[in-house]
Amino acid sequence: MSEKQSPYKDTLLLPQTAFPMRANLTGNEPLRLESWERDDLYHRIQEKRRSENAPPFILHDGPPFANGDVHMGTALNKILKDFVVKSRSMAGFRAPFIPGWDCHGLPIEFKVAQQARDLEPVEIRQRCTDFAAKFIDVQRASFRRLGVLGDWEKPYLTMDPAYEANVIRVFAKLVAHGCVYQSEKPVQWSYGAHTALAEAEVEYREKTSPAIFVAFAIERGAPAALGEHAAQAAIPIWTTTPWTLPANLGLAVHPEIVYQLTRFQHPDTDTTQLLILARDLVAKFTESTGWTPRETLAECPGADLASTHTRHPFINRTSPVITARFVTTEDGTGIVHIAPGHGADDYVAGREHNLGLLSPVDDDGRFTEECGLPDLVGTHVFDANPKIIDLLRENGTLLGHQEYTHSYPHCWRSKTPVIFRAVEQFFISLDTLRNQALEAIAHTTWLPAWGKNRIHDTVEARPDWCISRQRTWGVPLPVFFTPDGAPILDESLVLKVADLIEKEGSNIWFASSDAELATRLGLPEGTRKGRDTLDVWIDSGCSHAAVLDSHPDLHAPCDLYLEATDQHRGWFQSSLMLSIAQRGGPPYKTVMTHGFVVDQDRRKLSKSEAEKAGKPIDAAHFYNKYGADIVRLWASSIDWQREVPFGEDLFKQVTEPYRRLRNTLRILLGNLHDFTPDSDHVLHNNRLTPDSLPPLDKWMLSRLHQVTRECRAAYDSYDFRRVFTTLNQFCATDLSAIYIDATKDCLYCDAADSSRRRAAQTVIHDAFSTLTRLLAPILAFTADEAWEHAPFTSGCVHEQDFPEPDLAFANPATLNLFRRLFKVRDAVQTAIESQIQEKSFSRNNEAAVEVTLPQPDEDLAAILNDRAFATEFFIIAEMRTTTGNSLAATATKTTLPLCPRCRAFHPLLESGLCLRCDEAIAAQATGKSPA
Repeated sequence: MSEKQSPYKDTLLLPQTAFPMRANLTGNEPLRLESWERDDLYHRIQEKRRSENAPPFILHDGPPFANGDVHMGTALNKILKDFVVKSRSMAGFRAPFIPGWDCHGLPIEFKVAQQARDLEPVEIRQRCTDFAAKFIDVQRASFRRLGVLGDWEKPYLTMDPAYEANVIRVFAKLVAHGCVYQSEKPVQWSYGAHTALAEAEVEYREKTSPAIFVAFAIERGAPAALGEHAAQAAIPIWTTTPWTLPANLGLAVHPEIVYQLTRFQHPDTDTTQLLILARDLVAKFTESTGWTPRETLAECPGADLASTHTRHPFINRTSPVITARFVTTEDGTGIVHIAPGHGADDYVAGREHNLGLLSPVDDDGRFTEECGLPDLVGTHVFDANPKIIDLLRENGTLLGHQEYTHSYPHCWRSKTPVIFRAVEQFFISLDTLRNQALEAIAHTTWLPAWGKNRIHDTVEARPDWCISRQRTWGVPLPVFFTPDGAPILDESLVLKVADLIEKEGSNIWFASSDAELATRLGLPEGTRKGRDTLDVWIDSGCSHAAVLDSHPDLHAPCDLYLEATDQHRGWFQSSLMLSIAQRGGPPYKTVMTHGFVVDQDRRKLSKSEAEKAGKPIDAAHFYNKYGADIVRLWASSIDWQREVPFGEDLFKQVTEPYRRLRNTLRILLGNLHDFTPDSDHVLHNNRLTPDSLPPLDKWMLSRLHQVTRECRAAYDSYDFRRVFTTLNQFCATDLSAIYIDATKDCLYCDAADSSRRRAAQTVIHDAFSTLTRLLAPILAFTADEAWEHAPFTSGCVHEQDFPEPDLAFANPATLNLFRRLFKVRDAVQTAIESQIQEKSFSRNNEAAVEVTLPQPDEDLAAILNDRAFATEFFIIAEMRTTTGNSLAATATKTTLPLCPRCRAFHPLLESGLCLRCDEAIAAQATGKSPA
């Protein structure tokens, strides 16, 4: 509508609101956050739900490491959790959120050690405590700034003495079950950090390794099935770790794979050699080495090779052939070189066949004298690879050599390649826990559903859990040793340690001497304390006992664990195993996992890689530049089940739907400036009934009912993307482009209290109230800002309940009628645009339209012939209908005069105004409104 209607401009009821179009999120959000914290909003919500006796919904926060700024992956995780907590709260649940931090472990100790060397354990621990406390404050500020509500003043910290004591009490349960034992086994060893690593502390990167084929000559026991020539043959193996050959104690074949005795020709000479390898790998062997098969002499199953003994290629000992079912024909030769001190499968096979154990490598990854090669002693294992290859080449046992690029485990902190090395460690036996864990997995809900198979397969195949770490910053492994070195694994003793640590903190273990601790705990003279700490995955994995069982507002099992997909082998699994030991069941009912954040090229970036590429990865960059609500809207727009791309362009794209949603709220507020629900809501004051509402209002409330139902269902299933899509499309199309556009005329030009205007305001009020509450979990700041600007609301939007779908407007007939009307609308608009292009007239509301309906449709014809509805819905001057062969519309310029006040075409009265405007002016003069 133009503003050329002077002197009538001041008689129009134009929108009025202080809610600004320009959001200025980066300036206004911190002020709103201060208000929430000043008013203690989180606890106010909790008290409200408690007073209502609301049922609890517990999302247990998996603790992030307190070792750096909040990156976008951590931000996404906390925002998704906040979506869940806020939506469950607004759905009528008491949904407390107790955030936590994982404080111990290698990442922090490694950084502290880089800053100062040769510190005493207590000093290291104090510096680690200070380091963790610093980044807890940094991360807490970021999470708050992102709009995440929680008990931020009382988080759980794994370095708190009470928490540490509960970790040790869970350990006591494991001891009581007979699950803890000491053994020398191969573990993943970080020579960069000088400690054993759990699988979850390993990251996989590409590494290029030497892949070699090595001949082990048969010394005795060649199978008769291969004939007399077998005694002159050799058995070739393939390995990508030449450095493990000094520790070779045997060769493994599969008992059912068929092996051939074949004469091969050297790739560069006429000489030949007899080799025994898997029949299915002869072609691959030739392709990789150049050795050409000239004659197949015999074949036999692997079981027949089991009595064979071979000669080690460069050490004076034999390597017997054993059978093992992990041998495959995917790569190599079908024969695996067995070094029991350097691999999990090798260790198991070695124990089964009494091969012994040899691991001639020290903590730094260097060879010891046990390697049997004086020239290699003190050499790092990876530096030894070329020397070993040269030795094999010189003695004629090297059959082939290639460079092989593969995914290889690396230490997550030192970034050095991991080596498998046999070390005396403590383990948790999973034999007594595994079956219960697998049963619990089957009865837990996994989102996405494929998570069940992933964690099932991981738990089913997982070896015993190495729980000891050769570090200082952690919960002490509460094991003592007798004077002769035997470990003391006693439940009552462990519980005494737990009580001591709860009173005095875990530093007491490191600050006290062996004799002091022995005296305090009533142990015999000469008893020694252990020097190791517990795997940090035990720390976080005990949170169900230390937090869920201990906090008055929480319980176990809780309703939901929500973390990134890597936690199937991390926190989800450690929590499950320890909960089985502690309570005999899982700590959770549902587990939800989201994908990793990646850049727009779908590459996962570490912080260092992001800095090199000039791509910010810290959450602070994005909320300081765009605002937390833009970050939250991005989080709602993604498919959390897959990898999640982020970047500057994506955040710029998200600002467009944000502006649309904000503008919609502003338009709704602007048209409610003179609306008081108690007196003006036409359904509440019985001025109109649902059936007597104007058709357009009835349709809009029916759509609002649909949207509410869809969004409530989407929140219940954690489908935040569907909430975003549903609300965005509804605001852009149904509400703004259709309803608001059509009702502007009555909202601005009708008498203030006319039934038509109050009916439209009733719809707008309900739409505003519904939208702000449905948007609140996502646009936490903006929804509350809009709620505050409404003249009829009180409190904070986050204290409210979600809207309920209004069954009075579950009206399929209305929705079906309007589906037909929209087809007519498309035809009408096409006809009008054609005439505007031909310059017959310039605006929609100048059009007189004739619609041809293809078949009798009484309902459709009746509503189209209702002038008040047709001129409002189509924003035209006149309409009439006819019937014909197909739906069609024609448009001409109306002959009706223009009303100077409303700028619409109507018959005019003597006053020069249309009847509606004449009555509105009169009502303003008398203070009485027409019906």
